[in-house]
Amino acid sequence: MVLFFIAIAAIAAGIVTYRQLYMASPEQQYRTQPVEKGTLSQTVSANGTINPVSLVNVGTQVSGTVKKLYVDFNSKVEKGQILLELDDALLSAQIKQSRANVQSAAASLELTTANEARMRSLFAKEYVSRQELDTAVQAKKAAEAQLQLTHATVEKDQANLAYSVIRSPVSGVVVDRTVDVGQTVAASLQTPTLFKIAQDLSKMQIDANFAEADIGNIRVGQEVRFTVDAFAGRNFKGEVKLIRLNPTTLQNVVTYDVVINVGNPEQILLPGMTAYVTITVAERKDVLVVPNAALRFKPAGGGSQKTADNPQRTGAQPDSAPNGVASKTKRDSFSGKVYVLKNGALTPVTVSLGITDGRNTEISDGALKAGDQVVVGEAQASSKPKTGTPMRMF
Repeated sequence: MVLFFIAIAAIAAGIVTYRQLYMASPEQQYRTQPVEKGTLSQTVSANGTINPVSLVNVGTQVSGTVKKLYVDFNSKVEKGQILLELDDALLSAQIKQSRANVQSAAASLELTTANEARMRSLFAKEYVSRQELDTAVQAKKAAEAQLQLTHATVEKDQANLAYSVIRSPVSGVVVDRTVDVGQTVAASLQTPTLFKIAQDLSKMQIDANFAEADIGNIRVGQEVRFTVDAFAGRNFKGEVKLIRLNPTTLQNVVTYDVVINVGNPEQILLPGMTAYVTITVAERKDVLVVPNAALRFKPAGGGSQKTADNPQRTGAQPDSAPNGVASKTKRDSFSGKVYVLKNGALTPVTVSLGITDGRNTEISDGALKAGDQVVVGEAQASSKPKTGTPMRMF
């Protein structure tokens, strides 16, 4: 008799366990979140480099050896200040030679002038021919031209000598120096860069490369937020200044350079820093939002879900209306499907989508309302009903 009651109790416990494990309600099988109203912002992001707004490359027009260096990295300079001097020995010797040529040309002009005057006097007395007079006149004009040429050569050599002293074209800060005392610079083919001077470090700009998929949402004047590794946790602000029309293609990826104006009154943002840029391209207030996980969720078995109270198939959309006319439900890139729990059944709802912030998406149209429970995933493994073969009862 005791064994009979023990068997009955074991069977009853088995039935209760079976119902708990294998007949769990949809509320126990799925994780849900309520549809809420809130504010949603859509952003685009990219990396960029901080640069001075005006960066002047200072070079040299003459070749020579660096004799004196007056500035170094981070030196503040004024417009016209001497930066370095080149060895001017050769240039000074060239000026002396040119001035000697001027004196020679002046002597030649003096001689040809006297010769012309003499020929005119003799021609008046018919002692020389017209041709001889013309030759004397031509010789004087050639001497005058030669004198002018030598004067121009002197001016050129003086300018070259002046170019041996390199002066700052603007006021600013030296951010780069590429030469040292004793180094020889050659300006025969192209002007070498000796210094880089940032004109004003209190105003910087970011050159950020945005993908072509995002560039259509960016406009001049939009507010920009960015961070830098040097000041983790601190947000800086800027403004879109320019979208350059010259695209860059790298491994079939097209990007555009977006120039962003940045104020730097503390001068803590340094040239060359990497900026992580975020631009808010759209914002919606007091709109229905659902988690993106709800839009990604697809029930197992193609969406078929049955319950004892509601055995109808709810996971799939009908292919046609009862009268045979094709369904007119709008299906495009701006529509999606979510699943809600209604009357113990999993029910699909087609919705029109708006903007997204990567975690939540705006619902611009559809049958959803605030408070509806949308399914975002299946329950955790610990609470999932087991699908294996039920253990056999007595």
